[in-house]
Amino acid sequence: MSRPPRPLLITMGDAAGIGPEIIAKAFCAAPQELAGCVVVGDTATLRRAAALVAFQSGKPALPVAQLGALDAWQSVPANCMGVLQKCALPVPPPFGRISGLSGQAAADCIVWAARTVLAGQAAAMVTAPIHKEALLAAGGWAARFPGHTEMLQAEAANFLGKPANLVPVRMMLANQELKTVLVSIHLSLRNAIEAVTYDNVLQTLRIAHRAVAAGQARLPRIAVAGLNPHAGEGGRFGTEEQAIIAPAIAAAVKEGIDAHGPFAPDTVFMRARNTPAKPGEFDVVVAMYHDQGLIPVKYLGVEQGVNVTLGLPLVRTSPDHGTAFDIAGTAKADASSLLAAIRMARTWPAEPLR
Repeated sequence: MSRPPRPLLITMGDAAGIGPEIIAKAFCAAPQELAGCVVVGDTATLRRAAALVAFQSGKPALPVAQLGALDAWQSVPANCMGVLQKCALPVPPPFGRISGLSGQAAADCIVWAARTVLAGQAAAMVTAPIHKEALLAAGGWAARFPGHTEMLQAEAANFLGKPANLVPVRMMLANQELKTVLVSIHLSLRNAIEAVTYDNVLQTLRIAHRAVAAGQARLPRIAVAGLNPHAGEGGRFGTEEQAIIAPAIAAAVKEGIDAHGPFAPDTVFMRARNTPAKPGEFDVVVAMYHDQGLIPVKYLGVEQGVNVTLGLPLVRTSPDHGTAFDIAGTAKADASSLLAAIRMARTWPAEPLR
């Protein structure tokens, strides 16, 4: 694989989690695919990760070169990790422990990478997992954001000179068999139910349609999951389908969006699943809340799942798993989802500035 004209940035994630380890494993396992990738993080933490991977494999440690500037990415030799030091960590933190220092370091790397991609100096960004409690422990501006998605939305809004609510974003989780886009993201279940409004559902359909259509030659077929069991069973188990979701679907159809439903949540994902033996009926499923949409995709295989943030004027992907503090430092982490995220970041179409 030839080097791209601009680098692809990988943020380190929480230094106490498996992010640095899976980054090092990806560089070792697929050096050609990692050509042109630059890690934004803490050099000492990434060298510790490279040493951990080397100890596990019995091979020499992956060289880790600290770059003085982004422009130096083209001079990084093959089979070497180039790192831009864009956070402050006195020493690599203990594995598996929540720390405000680690949370702040992760946030600093995300913001620097986002601003660099928005400025056109990098092609896309891939984010290793962060810990939401560590962000909260960091305090200050980092504590305002429950996760990557909201932080990137704020950066995009600032870049575009708009309030954040005018830069609507959505989470899509995807693998080779299923894509699902969420109406709400990091909310309690009670608040997520309240977020199922006509405007939010219609906006999600628009964002999903625009994003998926950009990557294929035909208009995407979108299935919409209901909120309640059996999609409300005609109002017997809830009225949200009749009063909110169905009218939003009808409005989307009038706009030329190929949307269908609402369908029973317990079967719609099976109908959309695409396999060699049975092509899916739909290209993407719009789910009403976080776990409704993410459980089916993750059940099909965490190792291939990719999180894509839709609605941003930049390409951002990430693995579909978390920091895995319970196995951090054991060299057991699997880099497959990170590699899938890197592949998707190279091919996913960037959305135009709005």
